[in-house]
Amino acid sequence: MGPRLLYALIVGAVIAGALALRIWDPSPVARLRAVVFDTYQQINPRHFDPGLPLRIIDIDEESLKRIGQWPWPRTALANLVKKLSDNGAAAIGFDMVFPEPDRMSPANALRFWPQSDALAGLREEVEKLPSNDHVFAEAIGQGPVVLGFIATPQGGSTPQSKAGFAHGGDDPALFAPSYPGAAASLPELQDKASGAGSLNWLPEHDQIIRRVPMVVQVGDKLYPSFAADMLRLAQGASTYVVKSSGASGEKAFGEKTGIVEVRIGDYEVPTEADGQMWIRFTKQAKERYLPAWKVLNGDIGKDDIEGRLAIVGTSAAGLLDLRATPLEASVPGVELHAQAIEQILQGSFLQRPDFATPAELLYILVLGLLIALLIYRLGAAGSAVLGGIAVATVIGVSWYTFDAFGWLVDPIYPAIALTAIYLAGTLFVFLRTERERNRVRHAFGHYMAPALVERLADDPSRLKLGGETRDMTLLFSDVRGFTAISEGLDAEELTAFLNSLFTPLSKIILEEQGTIDKFMGDAVMAFWNAPLDDSEHAKHACQAALRIMQEMPGLNEHWRNEAALKGRSFNPVQIGIGLNTGVCCVGNLGSETRFDYSVIGDNVNVASRLEGQSKMYDVVTIVGESTTARAPDFAFLELDLLKVKGKTEATRIFALLGDDALKETRGFIDLTARHGEFLRKYRAGDWDAADQLRRECDRMNGGLHRLYTLYRERIAFFRQNPPPPDWDGSTEALSK
Repeated sequence: MGPRLLYALIVGAVIAGALALRIWDPSPVARLRAVVFDTYQQINPRHFDPGLPLRIIDIDEESLKRIGQWPWPRTALANLVKKLSDNGAAAIGFDMVFPEPDRMSPANALRFWPQSDALAGLREEVEKLPSNDHVFAEAIGQGPVVLGFIATPQGGSTPQSKAGFAHGGDDPALFAPSYPGAAASLPELQDKASGAGSLNWLPEHDQIIRRVPMVVQVGDKLYPSFAADMLRLAQGASTYVVKSSGASGEKAFGEKTGIVEVRIGDYEVPTEADGQMWIRFTKQAKERYLPAWKVLNGDIGKDDIEGRLAIVGTSAAGLLDLRATPLEASVPGVELHAQAIEQILQGSFLQRPDFATPAELLYILVLGLLIALLIYRLGAAGSAVLGGIAVATVIGVSWYTFDAFGWLVDPIYPAIALTAIYLAGTLFVFLRTERERNRVRHAFGHYMAPALVERLADDPSRLKLGGETRDMTLLFSDVRGFTAISEGLDAEELTAFLNSLFTPLSKIILEEQGTIDKFMGDAVMAFWNAPLDDSEHAKHACQAALRIMQEMPGLNEHWRNEAALKGRSFNPVQIGIGLNTGVCCVGNLGSETRFDYSVIGDNVNVASRLEGQSKMYDVVTIVGESTTARAPDFAFLELDLLKVKGKTEATRIFALLGDDALKETRGFIDLTARHGEFLRKYRAGDWDAADQLRRECDRMNGGLHRLYTLYRERIAFFRQNPPPPDWDGSTEALSK
C-alpha cells in the first residue's frame, strides 16, 4: 500500500471518527460545549429590566426574624395571598409544595396538650376552629394562585391539571420528560388553585442549571412548568399549544425529532427537542425582590404589586433552596423561575438552531479534508496557518451568532476535531522518515518528562469529576439556638465566636483521622474512611464526638469570661451531634472548573437528621444503629425507634454517653438492662409497667430526665389515644 493511499485512509478514518463522535455526542463533548455557552453568558448576560411585571416575594432572613421560623403557619401564607390579591397581583405562585397538613393547625396542636378535665371545654372549642389549611385554601380560592409540584421518579400522587394542551405535529408526550408521579400539595389546596406547574429542572453533570422544562409528563398527562403556568394565568389563557415535528412548516422528513416551541397565550417559547427552554441569565438584582414581611405589614402596596406576577419563594440561606447558574455559584432557587418568565416576556431567548449540528458537521468535513490535503502537499507549517484561521473563524462565528441572535453554535468540538485531523496528518508526515520519527519521540519525550505530567498521564481521572462508593461514617455538629446567640453579637464578634468554636472541633476531627467536608454557618460536617482507608472509622468518629463533648465545658468557661469582660450576659453554648454509618458516594463533586472533595448519599442525610433530633431528646450526640454495630466498645443507650424526615421506615437511634470505661460500670450496666425492659414494655403497649420502669430509669440517671419526661408524655397520650394494633413502637419526627 502506497504512502498516499495509507495517508488517505488514516485521515479519512480520523474525519469519520470525529463526525461519528459529534453525532453520538458523549458527555465529555457536551460538557465542553456547556462550558463555552456558560462563558458566553458570563461575557454578555441578559440585561435585567426592572420595569418587567414580575417580583419575587422573598421569605428572607429578616422575614423569618419578624414572622418566625419556617415553616410559617399557613394562616400567615393565607394573609400573604390576600395582601397580594388585594393589591392587584396578576398571578401569585408558590415555589414550594405543601404535601402535608399544617402541624400548627388548632386541632393538630391538641395532640401536645395535657389530658385534663379542666381543659375539656377548651378542647371542644379549639376543635371547632377551621384548620390552617382550610384558611389557606380559602385565600387561594380568592386569588389567581399557581401551586408548584415536584415530579418524581419514585411515583406518588398525580397533580390536578388546571390547563388544557393542544398540539400540532407529533404528540409532545413522546418527547417531554416523563415521571410516574409527583409530590403535590394537599388536594384541599389544589382544589382552590387556579394553576399548577412543575418546579422540576433536569440536573446536568455539574449541577448547574442551564435549562428548564416547559412541559413535563406525569402519569399520562402533560403539565406546564411553574413559570409557564404563572404566565398563562396572568394572561387569562386556558390552553397551551405545543408545536412538534411534523407540524405545519416543520420539516422533519418523517422523523420524530421532538418539540419545537410552546405557545403560552401571546408568547411563543422556542425549546429543545425534549421541551426544555435555555435560560439566558442576568446577574442577581435586588430590584427583583420584595421582602415578604413588608408585604404582610403593608409597607409594600399596589405600586409594587398591581399587574405583576408575584412568586413567593425564599432567599434565606438556612432554608437551603440554593442553585448554581452559569453566572452565579449560588442563587435562590425561586430566581430561576423568575428569570425564565422574564426571558419569555423580553423575548430574549437562547436556542440551539436545528441547523447547528449539521453545520458543525459540514464545517468539520470540508475544513478537515482541506487541511489534510495541505499537510500532505505543503507540510505541517503551511497547513497550520489554515488550521489557525479555521479555528478562529468558528470561534468568531459562534460568538457573533450568540451575541446577535441568541444562537448556541458550538466552536469547541469543530476546533478540537480540526486539531485532531491536523495532528493525525502531521504525525503521518513525520513518520515517513526515520529522522522525523526520532524528532517526534524526542519532542514528546521531553514534553512528558516532568513528574507531575507523568502522574496525570498515568491517572487522568485526577483532573475529572467523579466519585466512588465507600462505607463511611458521617458526623454533623450544630450549635443549638444559634440565631439567639448571633443576635447578641456584631459581625466581628460572631466571626470570633465561630472561629473559637471550629478551631478546637476541627483539631479533634483531624486528630481522629476524619476529613472535614465543610462548614455551614454554625455547623460542621465531617466524614471518615475517605480519602484514606480507615477500618475503624465508626470508632474514630465516636471518639471525636466524645472529645467534642468534653471540650465544650472549657469553651463555655472561656466564652463566659469574655462576656463578663464586656459586661454582657452569657448563656452556655450547647451543641448537637449526629453520627451515622453507611454507604455513600465520595469524590470530586462540582463542575469542570471548580470542584470539591465531598460526600453525598442517603446516609449523609440521615446523619444530618439525627443531629437535628438532639435537641428534642436533650442529648448531645445521637447515633444511628449502624454506627453502634461498628463501634461496640462505647456506651450507647437506645433512645427511640424513629422515622426521620424523608424516610418511610423507622430506625433505632442511640445516645452516645461515654467510652468503654463507662460501659463497664455497674451503674451503666444496670441502667441499660432496666432501660431495655422499659422500651419493651412501652412498645408492647403495657403502659402501667412502662411508666413504672420509666420512673426507675429516671432515678438511675438524672442526666436523661428530658428523655424520660418525653416518654411520660407519650404514655399519658397513648392511654387516652391508644395506637393502632399494628403499631411497632415507632415515632415520626416532626422536624428535621
